[in-house]
Amino acid sequence: MTKVVQTKNAPAAIGPYSQGIIVNNMFYSSGQIPLTAEGELINGDIKEQTHQVFKNLKAVLKEAGASLNTVVKATVFIADMNQFGDVNEVYGEYFSEHRPARSCVEVARLPKDVLVEIEVIALVK
Repeated sequence: MTKVVQTKNAPAAIGPYSQGIIVNNMFYSSGQIPLTAEGELINGDIKEQTHQVFKNLKAVLKEAGASLNTVVKATVFIADMNQFGDVNEVYGEYFSEHRPARSCVEVARLPKDVLVEIEVIALVK
């Protein structure tokens, strides 16, 4: 069984995709970038952008019946690996005790030229 996840508490998809999909009690999010739910881009530093990304992730996870505590895998895309420490610092605020598996890669470019994008896979309770 497949279920599309959509919430107004996170930015709407800006292309032909969903905010997330649930398949067999697993939630797969689309990558979240630092847009507000209203579609406004957060132009701050990478820490501010990462906080907004987590706000969006929490919203889509909640709509899916999951949470940061049920995330099993995160993938972090950053525009500059020199900012890994700053992203890691903010990431650690959200995953302090529960530590899912994670990959972090530097990419040549992200949508809207943001500095960070994160996607997650989580267990739906």
